[in-house]
Amino acid sequence: MTLVRLGYVAMSVHLQNASPSKTMTYKTFSKMEDQEAAIGKLEQIAQTNLHNCLRLLRHNAAHDIAFFRLSSKLVPLATHPELKGWNYIEAIQSSLGQVKEFLINHPDTRVDFHPDHFVLLNSPGKDVLANSVKTLRMHYKLLKGMGINHQHRCVLHVGGGYGDKEKALERFIHNWALVSTDLQHMIILENDDKVFTLSETLYLCEKLGVPLVFDYHHYLANHSETENWQKEWERVVHTWTATKLPVKMHISSPKSDKQYRAHAEYVDSSMFMDFLREIKGSVPQIDCMIEAKQKDDALFTLMKDLRKYSEVEMVDGASFYIR
Repeated sequence: MTLVRLGYVAMSVHLQNASPSKTMTYKTFSKMEDQEAAIGKLEQIAQTNLHNCLRLLRHNAAHDIAFFRLSSKLVPLATHPELKGWNYIEAIQSSLGQVKEFLINHPDTRVDFHPDHFVLLNSPGKDVLANSVKTLRMHYKLLKGMGINHQHRCVLHVGGGYGDKEKALERFIHNWALVSTDLQHMIILENDDKVFTLSETLYLCEKLGVPLVFDYHHYLANHSETENWQKEWERVVHTWTATKLPVKMHISSPKSDKQYRAHAEYVDSSMFMDFLREIKGSVPQIDCMIEAKQKDDALFTLMKDLRKYSEVEMVDGASFYIR
C-alpha cells in the first residue's frame, strides 16, 4: 500500500484574480523616466505575486492539497543584467515572511520550483550557463526567504542534445562542477519528452547523486525500444535515498494522438492507474504533480474519477492509498 498525494502547478482556475506571475517587460521598465519609481513598481508587482501565492496556499490547505509548484515568475526582471544591483529579496522580505509563517504552520506542505526551459546546465555557451546559474541563485534566495530547506526543490530537464547526446551528457557533468554546492543540492532532474530518455537521465542522476523525477507522460512520448520503466523503477526510487522528501513524479495526459506531447486539460484516471498499479507498495509515499491545463480543477476531477477504483482508499480531498 502506498500513500499518494496530488499537487498542481502555480495557478488556480477556481481562485479568481490570484495570479502569482504578474510581470513587467524590460521595455516597459526602461521607458519609465524615474528609475526609482520603476524599481518600486517591480517591487509592488512582486509583493502582489507573493500575496497571491499565499492566497493559493490557503486555498490549497482548505482543500487538503499539501503539494504545490511555486511560480518561477514571482519577481519580474529579477535576473535582468540591467538590474544587477537590485536587492529584490530585501524589498520583498516581509511578503516572503508571510509565506514562511504559513509553511511553518503547515509543516506537511511540500512546495518546489520548476525553472523555465532556458535554464540549461549542459549548454556549450558560457553566457547561457552563467544566466542559468543566476536564475538558479534567484530560486535559492526565494526558498531561503520562505524558510524552506533548499535541498531538492528545483526540477530541471537535462537540456539540449546539441547534435550529440553523449557529448551533451558529458558536458552536463563537466558544467556541474562549475555550479556551487548549495545550488547542486537544490536540483532534481526529470526525463523529458523529446531528447533525454529515462535511462539517460538516470545515468546522470546516479553519477551525480541527484534524485530523479519520473514523468510518466514524457516516458510514453520518448523512450527507446529496449527501455522499460518498470524495470528501472527500483533505480528511480534509489535516487531518492539521500533525501528526506518522498519520491516525486509528474502525471499528465496527451492532448491528442496528433499532439501527444502537449498536456491535456485533465488527467486520464485510467492512464494514472496504469502507473500506480505498477508501483504500489514499492514506496510508502509518492507525491504526484499534475501538469494539466485546468490546474486545481484537474486535481479535483481526478480525485472524483479515482473513487470508482476498488484499489483506491480515499484519505482526504487530495490524497489516497493505492492498495
